[in-house]
Amino acid sequence: MMKNEALFSEINLGPYTLKNRVVLPPLTRSRSTQPGNIANDLMADYYGQRAGAGFMVTEGTQIEPRGQGYAWTPGIHSQDQIEGWKKVTREVHDKGGIIFAQLWHVGRVSHTSLQPDNAAPVAPSAIRADAVKVFIETGPGEGALADPSEPRALTTEEVKELVQLYAQAARNAMEAGFDGVELHCANGYLVNQFISEHTNQRDDEYGGSLENRLRFLKEIVTAVSDVVGSNRLGVRFAPLFESTDEDRVYLGLVESDPHTTYIEAIRLLDQAGIAYLSLAEADWDNAPDLPENFYQEVRETFSGRIMYAGKYSADKALRVLQAGNGDIFGFGRPFIANPDLPERIRNEWPLNDVDPVTMYGGTDKGYTDYPVYRS
Repeated sequence: MMKNEALFSEINLGPYTLKNRVVLPPLTRSRSTQPGNIANDLMADYYGQRAGAGFMVTEGTQIEPRGQGYAWTPGIHSQDQIEGWKKVTREVHDKGGIIFAQLWHVGRVSHTSLQPDNAAPVAPSAIRADAVKVFIETGPGEGALADPSEPRALTTEEVKELVQLYAQAARNAMEAGFDGVELHCANGYLVNQFISEHTNQRDDEYGGSLENRLRFLKEIVTAVSDVVGSNRLGVRFAPLFESTDEDRVYLGLVESDPHTTYIEAIRLLDQAGIAYLSLAEADWDNAPDLPENFYQEVRETFSGRIMYAGKYSADKALRVLQAGNGDIFGFGRPFIANPDLPERIRNEWPLNDVDPVTMYGGTDKGYTDYPVYRS
């Protein structure tokens, strides 16, 4: 029996049977067609090449125009965007794959040039994001990193409207042919901004106590479940227990008590009966694993499938699987550079290295031109 064979047993996820436990996690690639942030044939090729995954989640796709924080990321709020995503889902399904759309809103992690009418980004509270850059277009196909703009606080009524925008984005995803949706609630973006004590200074029903800070999460989970079914819904968190000064794309926020914050959030998700919980671990060089008691309490708290990602190797995935802490595993950079990653893991074939220069934006180079293994 091959060393990694345990990663190739079937497993149920909601109504689906996954052929293996190797997942393509959400990875921003910024290849959408402009203007309009529309998924295209090139993106369909990229996802189709990786349909050997047991399960796939798209890059974050903004639920409304204000949800964008980086140039050239795709949306799922216009009819043209829905039609574009149909190319992707058709290609993946033709290859026998299962794909969920990740629904994304960046909140304050944006820039006026990315916002409708150059308005201020929206957020739970008017606190500017630091330790993060956004990516703005400076000309056709040209862009630059910039500091996020000062946000404005959403009114209570606007928060309730946003819940309905998530539900509409979920409807759009189902119309586009997706098998389900994942809510991006990690890495310091909008839902995480409501959850965090650092970014939520509201005094209405969405602020103050942890229960109130979790209310927006609870309401969007309920609204989206009503659209797609809770068994076709996943939620992603990035429960940071420490951070780093390393220069990188946004990590998110470290709570004063991350254990309690995230276990309470996970308890809420378990009560909602969602299909899976995705936890993105710290992934900088020499980043620590999550605390052992956190892994264990996550498993005790959540009865659905648990996915881990964040600099995972096959060895780490096997370790977490055999400890009983996780069920499926996202492999980010390795899946960018190796369209046939499941076969490479299964057969212990060597991996292509990822080209960091072509990660975001550009053409097929560093996107759909990585070779499959030839023995």
